[in-house]
Amino acid sequence: MARFRRFGLRLLLLGWVLWGGACTPASPPSQVLRLGLERAPLHLDPRLALDATSQRVIELLYNGLVRLDAQGRAVPDLAVSWETPTPTTYVFRLRRGVRFHDGSLLTAEDVRYTFASLLDPATGSPKRASFAHIRRIDVLAEDQVRFELAFPFAPFLANNLTLGIVPRPRAPGTPALDEHPVGTGPFAFAGRQDDGTLVLRAHAAYFEGHPALDGLELRVIPDAMVRLFALQKGTLDMVQNALPPDLLPAVAHDARFRVLQAPGTQFTYLGFNCEDPILRHVQVRQALAHALDRQALIQHLLRGQARLADGLLPPGHWAYEADVPRYAYDPVRAAQLLDAAGFPDPDGPGPAPRFRLQYKTSQSDLGRRLAEVVQEAWRQVGVAVDIRSYEWGTFYADIRAGNFQVYALTWVGVTDPDILYYVFHSRSVPPAGANRGRYRNATLDALLEQGRRAAAVEVRRRLYSQAQKLIAAELPYLPLWHETNVAVLRATFGGYRLSPTGSLRALQHVSRLATAAR
Repeated sequence: MARFRRFGLRLLLLGWVLWGGACTPASPPSQVLRLGLERAPLHLDPRLALDATSQRVIELLYNGLVRLDAQGRAVPDLAVSWETPTPTTYVFRLRRGVRFHDGSLLTAEDVRYTFASLLDPATGSPKRASFAHIRRIDVLAEDQVRFELAFPFAPFLANNLTLGIVPRPRAPGTPALDEHPVGTGPFAFAGRQDDGTLVLRAHAAYFEGHPALDGLELRVIPDAMVRLFALQKGTLDMVQNALPPDLLPAVAHDARFRVLQAPGTQFTYLGFNCEDPILRHVQVRQALAHALDRQALIQHLLRGQARLADGLLPPGHWAYEADVPRYAYDPVRAAQLLDAAGFPDPDGPGPAPRFRLQYKTSQSDLGRRLAEVVQEAWRQVGVAVDIRSYEWGTFYADIRAGNFQVYALTWVGVTDPDILYYVFHSRSVPPAGANRGRYRNATLDALLEQGRRAAAVEVRRRLYSQAQKLIAAELPYLPLWHETNVAVLRATFGGYRLSPTGSLRALQHVSRLATAAR
């Protein structure tokens, strides 16, 4: 009955996409690109946003003092240059003539306001603890700002200064940025349609030049099949990492589309609640890893469009450590570890489980299918899994609150290895960070603290090598894969290049082609 209801809902959604309704034109202005999103962004204020969709949209609306290149190195963005006269002092010189979307000029006061407001408890920023090392911010001139840190912090540029700069309030009653974002980015917020579509227009005064497109329409379509039909019907022009691999053949051989693929840094994993009476046992976590054939999962569920992951950092990253404990598919070993942890199978090969786990996931098609594969794999070693699927906001709130046993999520934008502090340090339990599984290890804490204070790259590499080995041994996360980035773009558009992090910033270079494949 549940399957029938889902099929009926898909038919209704499909009808909505195909016919568009009275107020959804099939042919937008020629220089507008319609991008399909799996879910709506939770925040449009860079001081508040944590989820991946919000980050993707924010990259279109805002600029940071620096941005990261393809190798994860800091390069100028709103700052044209910087210097570090002492290990705890950073002085930035800003671009002149940069304008916010409301026409006001960017100054050093806006930079100071952005970080000071983030650090103000009244703002309620979930990122506040990650910026706590900022001791003082001084405006030296209209185009010059100085940061004083409480201690040397090696990842300061990569971790903190990519944050989107927001304008200081120019007048009382300024709308909240979540409702009406105002940045300096290549696209400006123009409104929301009744169906939740975000409408962006090109920022004519953008300091890198007017985007080739007149604007973007970001349409939220939760169902993957409906996103495919929208592409085929012509009511979407592009999706990125938003079609399951089994649907890609439908567009890969269609001359109306181009499919772009490149290795990505996105990291998909299973998270464990390390305070749970069952999952607090490291042998249980190791057993669950041995019980899952991750390579087969990649081949069959993802059609090979991913690389097996050892941890958060992808191969090729300067701090990546390859020599870590690994967990080959071995159900016999899994059963032995569960026995040793004190969870014997009560009836051998019979139906009674060793224990039950609740697995939480979003309502995405791929998320539900992954949950079902995990459920069957763990059943084979005597572990029963109850799957709970929620709409995105409810699911994400539960994960941040620690209200779970097992969940699946994906990290995007992995750059500096200090992300390990944010994810696994004992002091990074939400809202201070993203240690959602409440994992605590004093040895790891010490390594991560040293890693963020060490200036020499080789010293940091050695510290993070030890940290990765320890994390892989204790498995607060079960690594799954680093996914391949896949963008499907209507052939009438050109100029898009995939970023390893999955950023959408390259949309500023996309334009409609004079001729295209038919």
